[in-house]
Amino acid sequence: MTTPADLVCKDLTKDFDDFRAVDRVSFEVPQGSFFSILGPSGCGKTTLLRMIAGFQFPTSGDLLIKGKSMIDVGPSKRPVSMVFQHLALFPMMNIGKNVGFGLRQRGVPAAEIKTRVGRVLERVGLPGIEDRQVDQLSGGQKQRVAIARCMVLEPDVLLLDEPLGALDLKLREHMKIELKSLQAEFNTTFVYITHDQSEALVMSDNIAVMNKGRFDQIGTAKELYYEPANAFVAGFVGDANKFSGKVMGIDGQRVTVTTNGGAELSAQAMHGTPSIGANAQIFVRPEAIALSKTAPSDNPNTTPRIVDSVLFNGANSMVLLRDPQSGETLQVTLPQTGDLLGLGKGDTVFADWDPAQARCFATEGA
Repeated sequence: MTTPADLVCKDLTKDFDDFRAVDRVSFEVPQGSFFSILGPSGCGKTTLLRMIAGFQFPTSGDLLIKGKSMIDVGPSKRPVSMVFQHLALFPMMNIGKNVGFGLRQRGVPAAEIKTRVGRVLERVGLPGIEDRQVDQLSGGQKQRVAIARCMVLEPDVLLLDEPLGALDLKLREHMKIELKSLQAEFNTTFVYITHDQSEALVMSDNIAVMNKGRFDQIGTAKELYYEPANAFVAGFVGDANKFSGKVMGIDGQRVTVTTNGGAELSAQAMHGTPSIGANAQIFVRPEAIALSKTAPSDNPNTTPRIVDSVLFNGANSMVLLRDPQSGETLQVTLPQTGDLLGLGKGDTVFADWDPAQARCFATEGA
């Protein structure tokens, strides 16, 4: 017998008057997995999370947790907990009372609360801090206390609403690793929403990319990065150079596009081959581009470029290039261990990439 997914959404829809915030979204989250919903501000991801939590009810569709419909179940009766962006810890309570708050609301005996609070604080790596005050903790410790306050209730699903958004960059990078480790420690299903692609790529087992109330693609980080379903995913997940133009030639799944800047580029067509003359967009990752002082003889994607700047970025350098004819810019990422060719502003180089590493999509609406 197949174990039901912890969370299932079926054609979940939410309308606000004549505006559709969530549009027939369907997905499943397996037990014990880390599932992220990634999208820009205003795409509907917070509304979706609030429907899962029970703070808002859908206009139509169904939502099941552990195989049971939650459509008519209020938030306090659902087997979920939620970590908010600003954590919402109570400053007038010590850490023990913060973590045990939900248990007290449920009428759990004091002795059991003390035991469960101590146990969950130990599991998040903060043993023995029950008597400390909230303002005595660092940002990362507060984050773990917020998670402990949720996990002490033993939810089937933990919802996280951009919980790293208020942290500084270095702490945010550290907490990405911490959150993934905590999720594995508790083996609880995490549903995480964010507009930060790096958070989703690092932590998630699967990611849904949300755009205008819908899921454009669900997949692993590698699938979204290397095999995007459409132009929006290609441009939103990871850095990418984009070229717009018209399809001038087709050879199987390989298409040739003349860009608006006049360059002739070759790429792999994705999800259907555009027709000759169709408007199209080509995406190529900055790290897929090679630079050389002389033009390679066997690569159709070779164009002379002028170096505008070379920017040191830790492990890599970002090279910004300009097409001398069209003014189109190109971003290239090179490792510091590689050959930067002694590049300087104003130098001429040849940029090239394998057509198999470029992705071509028909322009939406064309």
